Amino acid sequence: MNRVQVTRASVLTLAIALSGCALTLDATHLGVPVSLASSSERPDSGTPFSITKHSIYILVGLVPVSQPNLEDVLAGQVGTGARITNLRIKARSRWSDLLITGLTLGFVVPRSVTFEGVVAGK
Repeated sequence: MNRVQVTRASVLTLAIALSGCALTLDATHLGVPVSLASSSERPDSGTPFSITKHSIYILVGLVPVSQPNLEDVLAGQVGTGARITNLRIKARSRWSDLLITGLTLGFVVPRSVTFEGVVAGK
């Protein structure tokens, strides 16, 4: 291999590594008020929740196969007149996710996505 081929292969590998496993969540059409933080003066009280879903990608994370739907996750938490505050979304690879990725040599890449927040009444 010459230097040009090594450079091209390095750039391609870096591009693949940086573009894989992207999860986009949009809260503009949920139908209920959602905030990422509450007032520091008077924190909201309500029922806390924590739900973990899994997203799956293939081909080193380039092609999404399944992703958690924010509407479905939050729809099971809110009722009439409720709102969600202190919403936190954590995407991470657990040891089992890394094991699956390693065993499939990067063909299947699962990620664990945890939704945490507080359901507050109006």
